[in-house]
Amino acid sequence: TKRQLNPKSNFHLSFNIGYPNAYDQAHQRTGSFIMVHGNNVSIGCFAMTDPVIEEIYLIVEAALAAGQNQVPVHCFPFRMTPERMATASAEASPWVPFWQELQAGYEAFETSRKPPEMRVQGGRYQVAHKNASNP
Repeated sequence: TKRQLNPKSNFHLSFNIGYPNAYDQAHQRTGSFIMVHGNNVSIGCFAMTDPVIEEIYLIVEAALAAGQNQVPVHCFPFRMTPERMATASAEASPWVPFWQELQAGYEAFETSRKPPEMRVQGGRYQVAHKNASNP
């Protein structure tokens, strides 16, 4: 949303990605202000460098100015290809079940090249498929 933009950031430009979201709240995760920002260093945020945040920030700002209420941000730990997911499973990472939830959103984007609408149901991420009863 517009109020998540910070043109006066200590890191050139920034915007808040909205942490904690519904998923994090369902799992009692606390915190705030995970930002996408300029510069090339960060502790817990996404540092993009100044030229890159300028491009991202202007796109977000333009979308909001054109009437879009929000700009969804989808974050993934790695490219969630079947091969990479198999490697993660073989390494027995405790994060594999969570990553499998994220993988559905990743695959939906890779297929359509459009960010899917995500929802949290029963404390899990799900792709919100659109149909006649859910336009």
